[in-house]
Amino acid sequence: MKLKDYISYKKLPIAVCVFALTVIGFVLFASGVKTDTLCFVLCFSAVLFVLCLAAGFISGKRRVDFIERSIAQLDKKYLLGEILPKPGSELERAYYSAMRVMSYSVVEEAERAKREKQEYREYVEAWIHEIKTPLTACSLILENGGDRAKLRRELKRADNMTETILYYARLSEPEKDRLIRTFDVSDIIEAEIKNQMPLLIACKASVETSGSFMVSSDDKALSFIISQLLINSAKYCSGCHINISAQAGVITYEDDGIGIPSHELQRVTERGFTGTNGRNLGNSTGMGLYIVASLCRESGITLKIESEQQKYTRFILEFDSLTKV
Repeated sequence: MKLKDYISYKKLPIAVCVFALTVIGFVLFASGVKTDTLCFVLCFSAVLFVLCLAAGFISGKRRVDFIERSIAQLDKKYLLGEILPKPGSELERAYYSAMRVMSYSVVEEAERAKREKQEYREYVEAWIHEIKTPLTACSLILENGGDRAKLRRELKRADNMTETILYYARLSEPEKDRLIRTFDVSDIIEAEIKNQMPLLIACKASVETSGSFMVSSDDKALSFIISQLLINSAKYCSGCHINISAQAGVITYEDDGIGIPSHELQRVTERGFTGTNGRNLGNSTGMGLYIVASLCRESGITLKIESEQQKYTRFILEFDSLTKV
């Protein structure tokens, strides 16, 4: 901190002091105080004021120099709020509090970004290991004569996995890929059943659909949601029967497969949670239902999950009033 900057900052107190000394001198002079006494009082008051200013400048300069050195030496600048000197005035306290709040906020954001980066890296690594399975299967199929149905099934698995990681990458900026239009949900359901037919045939699953309604929403997001539910049924519930109904703004998806343990129901939509079924299967990344839940929130869909082990799993997709037509 430079002296001229400090004087400029204190110009109002200096002006008040000069005015006060002038008034005091005039009053004393008018009162008949001797000139020597008058000069002594005014000079003494002026010296005291200058000493106060000097003390304030020295103290302030030390604090400013400390902060500047701390900034220069600190690798993570957002931690500055943790090492600031304690405030000495009400104004400093206000700035100090604001800096601490900002520092805490930035630290939280930095930690969140670091955590998300780590989770994304771990998911990509798991995805790379998982996609090797259908690719290796394709190579073996081709080496053994090239069964078209089996090849189509493995390529479909690889395509589904690619679609999943693309949607995961888009979750950070969902508005860039969102397009709202009016459509019949039964068209989306039928299209995704046809799209996932190779997997459904391979696991000997049967599908029954009923009902329809119009809605204004993101049809691509709904396509992924229905697709992911079908993929999960094909993966975990071989030979199951799937029933999908659409009525009065609600899509109900249910299969009669292995179900979800009751103590895991609240966690199945957490990022990276594989659960008992995922661990038993051995090649689950725990990201499918997390992305489904995220897309539901962004699309104005309330997601409810109900299940009983060895009996059924039910997903209820309820569109909010703003999306219904």
